[in-house]
Amino acid sequence: MIEVLVTRLPLAEGLPLPSLATSGSAGYDLASAEAGLLAPMERKLFRTGLAIAVPDGYECQLRPRSGLALNYGITLPNTPATIDSDYRGELKVMLLNLGSEVFEVTRGMRIAQMVIARVERVAFRPVDRLPDSGRGSGGFGSTG
Repeated sequence: MIEVLVTRLPLAEGLPLPSLATSGSAGYDLASAEAGLLAPMERKLFRTGLAIAVPDGYECQLRPRSGLALNYGITLPNTPATIDSDYRGELKVMLLNLGSEVFEVTRGMRIAQMVIARVERVAFRPVDRLPDSGRGSGGFGSTG
């Protein structure tokens, strides 16, 4: 198990730490530490009141919650959002309302999921020609 250090800032007092909804969940639910309204097509940052220390060689990914997306059109515009291992500031979640109604975020509402994922370091080697593949240079829609 990977250990992620977390600091609860004053704004998050009384709120739960990120947690799994079920034993099979991949993402840890992340709660909003503030309330606010989100108009249709509006995007806004919501504070969590938490700061984390992601271990070197890992990243924290923030992802939408499927229920909010299905029922209200609430998503993250930069999904998955990446929190780098050297960032120590407060976690904030950018929400986007793709729905047709104003959406109310309440303090303590689960607004996103966090996934901690390994990041591989690579070395880029310039070459004159790439090896052939079955797909070649076919792009958007080329596989059906």
